[in-house]
Amino acid sequence: MNPLTYATAQLLRVLPRAQVSRAMGKLADVSWSPALGRAVLGAYCKAYDVSFDECKKSDGWKSFDEFFTRELKDGARPIDPNPAVLVSPADGRIESMGPVDGTSTFMVKGRPYSVAELIGDEAEAKRYVGGAGAVVYLSPRDYHRVHSPIAGTITSIRSMPGDYYPVNSIGLDHIDNLFAINRRVSFAIDAAPESKLGRVTVVMVAAIVVGRITASGIDARDVPIGLHTLSKTVAKGEEIGIFHLGSTAVVFVEKSAFASWLTSEGPVLCGAPFIRSGGDSAK
Repeated sequence: MNPLTYATAQLLRVLPRAQVSRAMGKLADVSWSPALGRAVLGAYCKAYDVSFDECKKSDGWKSFDEFFTRELKDGARPIDPNPAVLVSPADGRIESMGPVDGTSTFMVKGRPYSVAELIGDEAEAKRYVGGAGAVVYLSPRDYHRVHSPIAGTITSIRSMPGDYYPVNSIGLDHIDNLFAINRRVSFAIDAAPESKLGRVTVVMVAAIVVGRITASGIDARDVPIGLHTLSKTVAKGEEIGIFHLGSTAVVFVEKSAFASWLTSEGPVLCGAPFIRSGGDSAK
């Protein structure tokens, strides 16, 4: 065990994580002067190697939040057109991928996670027995909008209260049940019946300094806690949510929608082939 990361984890345990995260979220919303904006972004981009080549604009952001939630140019993330291929919901790094077992448990870095705790519903978790799940970590340098892995209809959005531990290696190594105890927002997306893809759930997991999460179809500054039923049609690759400051997306697919992985652990881009379903004629 690394003594430094262990000590950092112990410090995080005693910090007022929720208050820190809310304060940082409010600070990120504060309008800045052009000079201050250039100075902050210059330091940030140098520290995290951020490039604006694919962004709709390269300057002129009025606050840190506006910069952090920056949009990409149209076409910057090609969406795999095969209707039987599920795509990555976000830019980032795939930290874990694997099956959901008979007890609706999913392994992340050797640790078991209850799908029910992650998505917030015991009955819904049973859908994913025999299916698969994957964790995509969004680092500070990444694009922080989350998109639908399939074409379908968002039938519900569940917003769950929770803690604000970091979801980096420190949190994963030292905080038990990390993803299931942090604040979460899950999106249930039903594919068209003829696709036989069933339901896909995308869970946006907050972390320390993640001020808030917004969701397409819910007109609120932060997704209110509770279950929100709706019927919002989305295209594959269409935006469904935004991290205001960053974190992690977890994806679950049913057994009928999973044949094999089309990627591996490591860097991934939004819209890239992610999972081959059983209905993929190209397999």
